[in-house]
Amino acid sequence: MNLSPRQRRSLELIGIGLWADKTAPIPVAQDRAAPAPRLPAAPDAEWESLMQEVAVCTRCALHKGRTQAVFGTGNRAAEWMFIGEAPGRDEDRQGEPFVGRAGKLLNSMIAAMGMKREDVFIANILKCRPPENRDPKPEEADTCQPYLKRQIAMVRPRIIVALGKIAAQNLLRVETAIGRMRGQRYEYPDPKVPVVVTYHPAYLLRSPREKGKVWQDLCYAKRIYKESR
Repeated sequence: MNLSPRQRRSLELIGIGLWADKTAPIPVAQDRAAPAPRLPAAPDAEWESLMQEVAVCTRCALHKGRTQAVFGTGNRAAEWMFIGEAPGRDEDRQGEPFVGRAGKLLNSMIAAMGMKREDVFIANILKCRPPENRDPKPEEADTCQPYLKRQIAMVRPRIIVALGKIAAQNLLRVETAIGRMRGQRYEYPDPKVPVVVTYHPAYLLRSPREKGKVWQDLCYAKRIYKESR
């Protein structure tokens, strides 16, 4: 991937370094069918209806402890969609996903790819914060799944990046370890969207040595995205 000065600066800020320019390419399968043309963006009324539904949702017990539901944010016609697992304390207070330290790191990751946060759409598997930031329970993810499914259908992204094990396993309905999911091209079934899996930014804050692997994943996602255009 050819990097602009701004992208190089973003890589430096997240501690990856310029070695990533020399990362060996990951092969991408060839001979795929041409992608279907993108449909027009979903109408604002459809978005407002879903946002209101999420805001007052009481489908699971998580609503009892939330400050507010965290719907998602970004470009409603984005070609890139990033999906994490659940809101944390900062997100619960502000009503927006990825606003804490992990959010700042995600912003830098997006910038290193040549985009801005406003260019993509960011959402989570869950719309409400689990107590003490514990992992989502399977029944909670299942209850919240229809909301995310509708968001994906309305955004109609060209590619989805699943951030972390919880997001990847719930999005793709698998139990595969995240280390084995990296470097693979998956597909969200309906609508059909390619999915690339990488580590969650919060994990990178605890394990900064893994940042290089994430950059490799993002380069791989970029190549798949170019194929889909």
